[in-house]
Amino acid sequence: MTPFLEVERQGRIAILRMDRADSLNAIGTLEDCDNIAATLQQLGDDRTVHAAILTGKGRAFCSGGNIKGIKDRVGIGPLDQPDSTRWNYRRGVQRTTRALLDCEIPLIAAINGHAIGLGLDLACLCDVRIAAKSAKMAASFIKVGIVPGDGGAWTLQQIVGYSKAAELFLTGETFTAEEALRIGLVSQVAEDDALLDAALTLAGKIAANPVRALRLTKRLLREGQKGDSDQVLELSAAYQAIVHETKDHVEAVTAILEKRSPTFTGD
Repeated sequence: MTPFLEVERQGRIAILRMDRADSLNAIGTLEDCDNIAATLQQLGDDRTVHAAILTGKGRAFCSGGNIKGIKDRVGIGPLDQPDSTRWNYRRGVQRTTRALLDCEIPLIAAINGHAIGLGLDLACLCDVRIAAKSAKMAASFIKVGIVPGDGGAWTLQQIVGYSKAAELFLTGETFTAEEALRIGLVSQVAEDDALLDAALTLAGKIAANPVRALRLTKRLLREGQKGDSDQVLELSAAYQAIVHETKDHVEAVTAILEKRSPTFTGD
Protein backbone atom coordinates (compact mmCIF):
# COMPACT_ATOMS: atom_id res chain seq x y z
CA MET A 1 0.00 0.00 0.00
CA THR A 2 1.19 3.51 -0.76
CA PRO A 3 2.17 5.71 2.20
CA PHE A 4 -0.66 7.78 3.64
CA LEU A 5 1.27 10.99 3.05
CA GLU A 6 2.77 11.88 -0.30
CA VAL A 7 5.64 14.35 0.10
CA GLU A 8 6.63 16.96 -2.49
CA ARG A 9 9.44 19.46 -1.99
CA GLN A 10 9.43 22.95 -3.45
CA GLY A 11 12.64 24.48 -2.19
CA ARG A 12 12.32 25.14 1.54
CA ILE A 13 8.64 24.11 1.54
CA ALA A 14 7.28 20.56 1.91
CA ILE A 15 3.79 19.76 0.61
CA LEU A 16 2.18 16.80 2.40
CA ARG A 17 -0.81 15.33 0.58
CA MET A 18 -3.06 12.76 2.23
CA ASP A 19 -3.26 10.07 -0.44
CA ARG A 20 -6.49 8.14 0.12
CA ALA A 21 -8.79 9.98 -2.27
CA ASP A 22 -10.95 6.88 -2.79
CA SER A 23 -11.92 6.97 0.92
CA LEU A 24 -11.96 10.79 1.20
CA ASN A 25 -8.58 10.56 2.93
CA ALA A 26 -10.00 8.80 5.97
CA ILE A 27 -7.38 7.50 8.40
CA GLY A 28 -8.10 3.83 8.85
CA THR A 29 -5.05 1.91 10.04
CA LEU A 30 -2.20 2.04 12.51
CA GLU A 31 0.09 2.09 9.48
CA ASP A 32 -1.51 5.37 8.38
CA CYS A 33 -0.78 6.86 11.81
CA ASP A 34 2.77 5.48 11.76
CA ASN A 35 3.40 7.02 8.35
CA ILE A 36 2.19 10.47 9.46
CA ALA A 37 4.40 10.36 12.57
CA ALA A 38 7.45 9.06 10.70
CA THR A 39 7.07 11.62 7.91
CA LEU A 40 6.86 14.51 10.35
CA GLN A 41 9.89 13.18 12.23
CA GLN A 42 11.92 12.84 9.03
CA LEU A 43 11.03 16.34 7.87
CA GLY A 44 11.68 17.75 11.33
CA ASP A 45 15.20 16.35 11.22
CA ASP A 46 15.83 18.17 7.93
CA ARG A 47 16.92 21.76 8.62
CA THR A 48 16.36 22.70 4.99
CA VAL A 49 12.58 22.44 5.56
CA HIS A 50 11.35 25.84 6.72
CA ALA A 51 7.59 25.34 6.30
CA ALA A 52 5.10 22.62 5.34
CA ILE A 53 1.60 22.44 3.89
CA LEU A 54 -0.84 19.66 4.79
CA THR A 55 -3.65 19.05 2.29
CA GLY A 56 -5.69 16.23 0.79
CA LYS A 57 -5.90 14.61 -2.61
CA GLY A 58 -9.23 14.57 -4.38
CA ARG A 59 -12.32 16.31 -3.06
CA ALA A 60 -11.69 15.98 0.68
CA PHE A 61 -9.11 17.21 3.15
CA CYS A 62 -9.77 14.31 5.53
CA SER A 63 -13.14 12.71 6.28
CA GLY A 64 -11.96 11.47 9.69
CA GLY A 65 -11.79 7.86 10.78
CA ASN A 66 -12.89 4.93 8.67
CA ILE A 67 -16.54 4.30 9.57
CA LYS A 68 -16.59 0.75 8.18
CA GLY A 69 -13.47 -0.04 10.21
CA ILE A 70 -15.20 1.28 13.32
CA LYS A 71 -18.23 -0.92 12.64
CA ASP A 72 -16.06 -3.99 11.99
CA ARG A 73 -13.79 -3.21 15.00
CA VAL A 74 -10.61 -3.15 12.94
CA GLY A 75 -8.09 -0.36 12.39
CA ILE A 76 -7.68 2.65 14.67
CA GLY A 77 -11.02 2.49 16.52
CA PRO A 78 -12.66 -0.03 18.87
CA LEU A 79 -11.25 -3.52 19.33
CA ASP A 80 -12.46 -6.53 21.28
CA GLN A 81 -12.77 -4.90 24.72
CA PRO A 82 -12.30 -1.47 26.37
CA ASP A 83 -8.68 -1.85 27.49
CA SER A 84 -7.64 -2.89 23.98
CA THR A 85 -9.53 0.06 22.52
CA ARG A 86 -7.81 2.45 24.93
CA TRP A 87 -4.41 1.07 23.87
CA ASN A 88 -5.44 1.31 20.22
CA TYR A 89 -6.25 5.02 20.49
CA ARG A 90 -3.03 5.76 22.34
CA ARG A 91 -0.97 3.71 19.90
CA GLY A 92 -2.66 5.01 16.77
CA VAL A 93 -4.57 8.26 16.40
CA GLN A 94 -3.07 9.85 19.52
CA ARG A 95 0.39 9.11 18.15
CA THR A 96 -0.58 11.25 15.17
CA THR A 97 -1.78 14.00 17.51
CA ARG A 98 1.47 13.96 19.47
CA ALA A 99 3.55 13.97 16.29
CA LEU A 100 1.75 17.08 15.06
CA LEU A 101 2.07 18.78 18.44
CA ASP A 102 5.78 17.96 18.65
CA CYS A 103 6.58 19.00 15.09
CA GLU A 104 8.60 22.23 15.12
CA ILE A 105 8.11 22.96 11.41
CA PRO A 106 5.50 25.69 10.82
CA LEU A 107 2.50 23.82 9.39
CA ILE A 108 -0.25 25.23 7.18
CA ALA A 109 -3.46 23.24 6.73
CA ALA A 110 -4.84 23.84 3.23
CA ILE A 111 -8.38 22.55 3.70
CA ASN A 112 -9.33 21.63 0.15
CA GLY A 113 -12.61 19.89 0.95
CA HIS A 114 -14.46 18.13 3.75
CA ALA A 115 -12.64 18.16 7.11
CA ILE A 116 -14.78 16.02 9.37
CA GLY A 117 -14.19 14.72 12.91
CA LEU A 118 -10.59 13.59 13.10
CA GLY A 119 -9.99 15.46 9.83
CA LEU A 120 -10.99 18.76 11.42
CA ASP A 121 -8.81 18.01 14.42
CA LEU A 122 -5.82 17.34 12.13
CA ALA A 123 -6.31 20.81 10.66
CA CYS A 124 -6.56 22.30 14.15
CA LEU A 125 -3.20 20.77 15.04
CA CYS A 126 -1.55 22.83 12.31
CA ASP A 127 -0.38 26.36 13.05
CA VAL A 128 -2.31 28.16 10.32
CA ARG A 129 -5.44 27.06 8.49
CA ILE A 130 -6.75 28.29 5.17
CA ALA A 131 -9.78 26.81 3.42
CA ALA A 132 -11.19 26.43 -0.05
CA LYS A 133 -14.47 28.28 -0.49
CA SER A 134 -16.40 25.02 -0.96
CA ALA A 135 -14.87 23.26 2.06
CA LYS A 136 -17.18 21.92 4.74
CA MET A 137 -16.16 21.15 8.32
CA ALA A 138 -17.66 19.41 11.34
CA ALA A 139 -16.65 18.32 14.84
CA SER A 140 -19.07 15.47 14.33
CA PHE A 141 -18.02 12.71 16.74
CA ILE A 142 -21.36 13.04 18.54
CA LYS A 143 -23.16 12.10 15.34
CA VAL A 144 -21.69 8.59 15.54
CA GLY A 145 -22.18 8.36 19.30
CA ILE A 146 -18.57 8.82 20.38
CA VAL A 147 -16.31 11.51 21.87
CA PRO A 148 -13.23 13.12 20.27
CA GLY A 149 -10.63 10.48 21.09
CA ASP A 150 -7.77 12.32 19.41
CA GLY A 151 -7.44 15.29 21.77
CA GLY A 152 -9.68 17.61 19.78
CA ALA A 153 -11.57 18.64 22.91
CA TRP A 154 -8.39 20.48 23.95
CA THR A 155 -7.24 21.69 20.54
CA LEU A 156 -10.42 23.22 19.16
CA GLN A 157 -11.17 25.35 22.21
CA GLN A 158 -7.63 26.71 22.08
CA ILE A 159 -8.58 28.20 18.71
CA VAL A 160 -12.21 29.28 18.97
CA GLY A 161 -12.78 29.42 22.75
CA TYR A 162 -14.72 27.11 25.05
CA SER A 163 -18.25 28.21 24.21
CA LYS A 164 -17.92 27.89 20.44
CA ALA A 165 -15.99 24.62 20.71
CA ALA A 166 -18.71 23.24 22.97
CA GLU A 167 -21.37 24.27 20.45
CA LEU A 168 -19.52 22.60 17.59
CA PHE A 169 -18.84 19.35 19.49
CA LEU A 170 -22.24 19.06 21.15
CA THR A 171 -24.25 19.69 17.98
CA GLY A 172 -21.88 18.02 15.52
CA GLU A 173 -23.31 20.26 12.82
CA THR A 174 -21.50 20.90 9.55
CA PHE A 175 -20.36 24.46 8.82
CA THR A 176 -18.91 26.32 5.87
CA ALA A 177 -15.52 27.83 5.18
CA GLU A 178 -17.02 31.31 5.58
CA GLU A 179 -18.29 30.39 9.04
CA ALA A 180 -14.86 28.96 9.88
CA LEU A 181 -13.38 32.31 8.89
CA ARG A 182 -15.91 34.22 10.99
CA ILE A 183 -15.12 32.27 14.16
CA GLY A 184 -11.36 32.42 13.63
CA LEU A 185 -10.87 28.74 12.85
CA VAL A 186 -9.26 29.63 9.52
CA SER A 187 -7.41 32.81 8.62
CA GLN A 188 -8.14 32.83 4.89
CA VAL A 189 -10.72 31.51 2.45
CA ALA A 190 -9.59 31.06 -1.15
CA GLU A 191 -11.29 30.07 -4.37
CA ASP A 192 -11.05 26.32 -4.77
CA ASP A 193 -8.60 26.43 -7.67
CA ALA A 194 -6.44 29.04 -5.91
CA LEU A 195 -6.11 27.30 -2.53
CA LEU A 196 -2.72 25.67 -3.03
CA ASP A 197 -1.29 28.85 -4.53
CA ALA A 198 -2.52 30.78 -1.50
CA ALA A 199 -0.94 28.20 0.81
CA LEU A 200 2.34 28.31 -1.11
CA THR A 201 2.39 32.11 -0.99
CA LEU A 202 1.92 32.05 2.78
CA ALA A 203 4.45 29.25 3.20
CA GLY A 204 6.93 31.23 1.11
CA LYS A 205 6.60 34.22 3.41
CA ILE A 206 7.30 31.97 6.38
CA ALA A 207 10.10 30.02 4.71
CA ALA A 208 11.97 33.22 3.85
CA ASN A 209 12.88 33.60 7.52
CA PRO A 210 15.73 31.96 9.52
CA VAL A 211 14.90 28.31 10.20
CA ARG A 212 16.16 28.18 13.80
CA ALA A 213 14.18 31.25 14.78
CA LEU A 214 11.12 29.88 12.98
CA ARG A 215 11.15 26.61 14.84
CA LEU A 216 11.83 28.14 18.25
CA THR A 217 9.10 30.73 17.69
CA LYS A 218 6.65 27.92 16.94
CA ARG A 219 7.76 26.09 20.07
CA LEU A 220 7.20 29.24 22.14
CA LEU A 221 3.70 29.58 20.70
CA ARG A 222 2.93 25.97 21.58
CA GLU A 223 4.30 26.32 25.10
CA GLY A 224 2.32 29.54 25.47
CA GLN A 225 -0.88 27.54 25.01
CA LYS A 226 -0.25 25.48 28.12
CA GLY A 227 2.21 27.42 30.31
CA ASP A 228 1.74 30.46 32.52
CA SER A 229 3.42 33.80 31.84
CA ASP A 230 6.40 33.10 34.12
CA GLN A 231 7.16 29.84 32.32
CA VAL A 232 6.88 31.48 28.91
CA LEU A 233 9.13 34.37 29.97
CA GLU A 234 11.81 31.97 31.20
CA LEU A 235 11.61 29.91 28.02
CA SER A 236 11.66 33.07 25.89
CA ALA A 237 14.91 34.19 27.52
CA ALA A 238 16.46 30.75 26.98
CA TYR A 239 15.45 30.59 23.31
CA GLN A 240 16.57 34.16 22.77
CA ALA A 241 19.99 33.26 24.14
CA ILE A 242 20.20 30.51 21.52
CA VAL A 243 19.15 32.50 18.45
CA HIS A 244 21.37 35.48 19.33
CA GLU A 245 24.34 33.17 18.67
CA THR A 246 23.20 32.05 15.22
CA LYS A 247 24.83 33.23 12.01
CA ASP A 248 21.40 33.94 10.55
CA HIS A 249 20.71 36.46 13.33
CA VAL A 250 23.99 38.24 12.58
CA GLU A 251 23.14 38.19 8.86
CA ALA A 252 19.65 39.62 9.51
CA VAL A 253 20.98 42.50 11.58
CA THR A 254 23.80 43.19 9.11
CA ALA A 255 21.41 43.16 6.15
CA ILE A 256 19.11 45.67 7.84
CA LEU A 257 22.00 48.01 8.57
CA GLU A 258 23.36 47.62 5.05
CA LYS A 259 19.90 48.10 3.52
CA ARG A 260 19.95 44.84 1.54
CA SER A 261 18.09 41.53 1.49
CA PRO A 262 19.49 38.90 3.86
CA THR A 263 20.91 35.55 2.77
CA PHE A 264 20.13 32.92 5.35
CA THR A 265 22.02 29.62 5.56
CA GLY A 266 20.31 27.90 8.47
CA ASP A 267 23.37 28.35 10.70
